[in-house]
Amino acid sequence: MRTPHMSDILTAPQPSARLSTLDLLEAEAIHVIREVVAEFERPVLLFSGGKDSVVVLHLAAKAFLPGRVPFSVLHVDTGHNFPEVIRFRDETVARLGLHLEVARVQDYLDDGRLLERADGTRNPLQTQPLLDAIAAGRHDAVFGGARRDEDKARAKERIFSLRDEFGQWDPRNQRPELWSLYNGRHTPGQHVRVFPISNWTELDIWRYIEREGIALPPLYFAHEREVYRRDGMWMAVGPFSEPRPDETVERRTVRYRTVGDMSCTGAVESASAGISDIVAEVAVSTLTERGATRADDRISEAAMEDRKKNGYF
Repeated sequence: MRTPHMSDILTAPQPSARLSTLDLLEAEAIHVIREVVAEFERPVLLFSGGKDSVVVLHLAAKAFLPGRVPFSVLHVDTGHNFPEVIRFRDETVARLGLHLEVARVQDYLDDGRLLERADGTRNPLQTQPLLDAIAAGRHDAVFGGARRDEDKARAKERIFSLRDEFGQWDPRNQRPELWSLYNGRHTPGQHVRVFPISNWTELDIWRYIEREGIALPPLYFAHEREVYRRDGMWMAVGPFSEPRPDETVERRTVRYRTVGDMSCTGAVESASAGISDIVAEVAVSTLTERGATRADDRISEAAMEDRKKNGYF
């Protein structure tokens, strides 16, 4: 009987792959999350109640079943959040038995460490409270829900992204991540931002939410709301987002593709009240959710990169 030669093994028919794209993305993300917990001492997850952070938290819960998620969650609260998102955040934290750390921008405004911006948005004011909370919690790894398809600056970033002693990011100092090997080395005072869903797209997120039956805040689905048109976006009428005298308030059926401050996050007109409808809608969209609905990303061509260099998400 002939001994099999290596060429026979290499040319033999291989079993067909049975893992879907979502299976592969999920496996990569869970691998990253477990690697961080094994390698770092005090990781924390940035959790706002938005869809991407909800998916990362869901992946973390799957990664450690039947045990509990072995790290805290952190939210930088601007004070201008949608109330339904804050309710969802608190309900999720209570359901999973998590410890929630909250850094409040309002505290910094009250004691003079920060000043209100002329444009009224507080999103860019989150950086200092975030860095202080990371230092106070001695967190050496910080999970985030950023994805490369959202913005050009985020497309430059690795899954493990080193931050220096000031929390700053240098896009020219990126570590290679060959063969899914991640370098978490850092010196005291530094920390690493970790993005388990970096390789996902918005469509992947929604297909995964549909497959896993993940609950989300209701504003992601079509609903009637009083809105007004500004800079090509439908802005919600609210205490932190009031129309100017020349802006007409209308009642329209809208939904949100992304969640941020009420003062800088726009809605899109949509009749998609269910996840399958949203999947179909996103599949034909030609704009990312941030490009279509986030006023804070329109401040300059490099708005996101400038904020990230200073320590933003």
